[in-house]
Amino acid sequence: MNETTTPPPSGEAHPQRHASLPPAGTAAKRGLQFNRMELSGAFGDLGTMLPIVLGMILINGLSPSTVFLTFGLFYLFAGFYYRLPIPVQPLKAVGAIAIAYPALITEPVIGAAGILFGAILLVLSLTGMVDRIAKLFSQAVVRGIQLTLGLIFLKKGIELIVHEQVFMSGGPARFAEYPVNLITGIAVFVLVLLLLNNTRYPAALAALAVGIVVGCALGGFTGRGVSLGPTSIHLIQPTIADFWTAFIMLVLPQIPLTIGNACVGTADTCANLFSDDPSTRKAKAGTFAFSMGLINFPAGFFGSVPMCHGTGGLAAHYRFGARTGGAPVMIGLFFLLVALGLGEFGFAVLSLIPQSVLGVLLVFAGLELCPLLRSLKTNEEYFVALLIAGIALVIPNMAWAFGIGILVDSVIRLLKIKI
Repeated sequence: MNETTTPPPSGEAHPQRHASLPPAGTAAKRGLQFNRMELSGAFGDLGTMLPIVLGMILINGLSPSTVFLTFGLFYLFAGFYYRLPIPVQPLKAVGAIAIAYPALITEPVIGAAGILFGAILLVLSLTGMVDRIAKLFSQAVVRGIQLTLGLIFLKKGIELIVHEQVFMSGGPARFAEYPVNLITGIAVFVLVLLLLNNTRYPAALAALAVGIVVGCALGGFTGRGVSLGPTSIHLIQPTIADFWTAFIMLVLPQIPLTIGNACVGTADTCANLFSDDPSTRKAKAGTFAFSMGLINFPAGFFGSVPMCHGTGGLAAHYRFGARTGGAPVMIGLFFLLVALGLGEFGFAVLSLIPQSVLGVLLVFAGLELCPLLRSLKTNEEYFVALLIAGIALVIPNMAWAFGIGILVDSVIRLLKIKI
């Protein structure tokens, strides 16, 4: 495991930085891998996933077993089908709006959003519309999307590290008179930095282990249920009003972001990180849209969190060691265990991971995405990418940033403007 890697393909995020990890393409050619680095990479995206998922379970009243069961099944599908560390993430716009408006965004509305979202993506993929839309996303636009997500991950990660509260649930922690969340975050950041390319002690596993120990010591189990077995899993029956609310408030803001990031962005990131791997022939925008539609449509009838892929999650899995579909398979099996075996106890364990630990994982995921910008060659391309990132950091709805970026990019290329 200590051999020197072959020179990275052009466009790889960090040349010569993964010397102690398996080369990107070679590992996947040997089939699914199940080792410590794949396991570490499997948990590398929890910083992106848990804040939204835990928030929707706690605030919107979703069933933990339903949520983790559907995430586990989707991860298993992604690992076995794509044979790459393809992530499964909650829809960010849906999650943010649902947590902000719990009185309006109830479990039936969230389920209706999943049904609508799945149906729309299935139609777009089966008709070939996704591939046509993907042609609007030039490399400059895609790099702008990746830079935007990287900067947002950095910002959100730092916010979680400096947050006064230790736990996502907002519950009290011992030694609250001291900045324990910040101290934990700094310590875990240094730990991850030291272990970043260590194959004996994978960084993400070490960070999560420290987080769970610290969470227990700070009273993370206080007042939480510890029963085993699945929580309630049931069919929901959304009304016409629920579908209308879901479409207007959740689906419309999410679709542009999904096509730009989860479909086009993920496909481009796969091509950059695994350029010599034949598995990438499946990693196309239209295929990602189909797999998201195929899973979300039935999951919506059970009131699960709507799910997607994503370039940020792929970067997180890759940054912490994942190189094959073995990582999604392992995290998928873990979520099935949480859903069907551990129940409230498993949810409580995940809930006691301090916010700052999740923030550290987000920071390093962001640092994996931002340098992809270096593959751009002209001032015009840099202008478009930086414009998208700048707008997205000011306007909460990233769809506006993507739309403006596509428009400006088209005008620059049509009129052959030089910057």
